Amino acid sequence: MKSKVLNAILLVTWLAPFELFALPEMVIGEATINPGIYLTFEGAIKDDVAPLGVFLAENETDVHIEMLAHWSEDAPKGSVPGGYVAYLQVELLVKNERTDTSITVQLAPHVNLSDNLHYAQNIKLPGKIDDKYTLKFIIKPPMNGSLGLHYDWREQVGEKFTPGGNFTFEGLDFSKIAKTTRR
Repeated sequence: MKSKVLNAILLVTWLAPFELFALPEMVIGEATINPGIYLTFEGAIKDDVAPLGVFLAENETDVHIEMLAHWSEDAPKGSVPGGYVAYLQVELLVKNERTDTSITVQLAPHVNLSDNLHYAQNIKLPGKIDDKYTLKFIIKPPMNGSLGLHYDWREQVGEKFTPGGNFTFEGLDFSKIAKTTRR
């Protein structure tokens, strides 16, 4: 019994610094779209994303908005649960609830060591970082001709890869994330 307690204390002592230095990430919401695609929407700390000129520079960014898209257990046969779902078109509308000012951006495929493949974009909020925001994610199927659908998929799943979906989240406060830096 003493060894179990000692092991638990050692484990907590070892893990505590990791939690203290963990960077905040804001889960905005979760959803599922057909056929078995699980989505997680997040607000993360601005980051250095290459190549510059294609992606907004870290020092010009307020928030890094992400959408993780993975196959769920309910995905079609042959889909690997937890595997990244590629080729989606993801548009994001960011609206300042105080001023009604808005911006629209396309989330692009990104890769890092914490989330691996995901859709994301560094953004400059259309207003003050402590204003409240509404985010609308518009997910569309792959661009016509960018993904071939085999006969078995069309027969068992459908003529489209996914119908996509729209997801709106209101009253979002990004001030904590926007005031934090990674380095």
